[in-house]
Amino acid sequence: MEDDNEMMKGDKLILRGLKFHGFHGVKPEERKLGQKFLIDVDAWMDLRPAGKTDRLGDTISYTEIYRIVKEVVEGSPHNLLESVAEHIATTTLTKFSQISAVRVKVGKPHVAVHGPLDYLGVEILRNRSIDGPK
Repeated sequence: MEDDNEMMKGDKLILRGLKFHGFHGVKPEERKLGQKFLIDVDAWMDLRPAGKTDRLGDTISYTEIYRIVKEVVEGSPHNLLESVAEHIATTTLTKFSQISAVRVKVGKPHVAVHGPLDYLGVEILRNRSIDGPK
């Protein structure tokens, strides 16, 4: 089994600061009013073929991953950010066999905490060889 450091070497697609309005949470007001969520995604895959050919067909379009994130965050409510992140990660690994690992960070910038903060959230790392479809 690869350790996280070994798995996270190499090429990756990077999506940062994706913002969506969703209705996730356990509190009734979160489900009724919704709130903003911030998402970051890293998707590890071999980008050498695309680098050599300069063809979109040899990579995965960022917009395809963006669409997955949008559908999950703006879709059916989840109680926990952990569940939102897991759904994004497993959908990405299932849809794109070229991706060997994915890291998903889900943040809530507007939380009922007394003190200054940028956001609170979770980050998960999923590896196809351990967590994903074969």
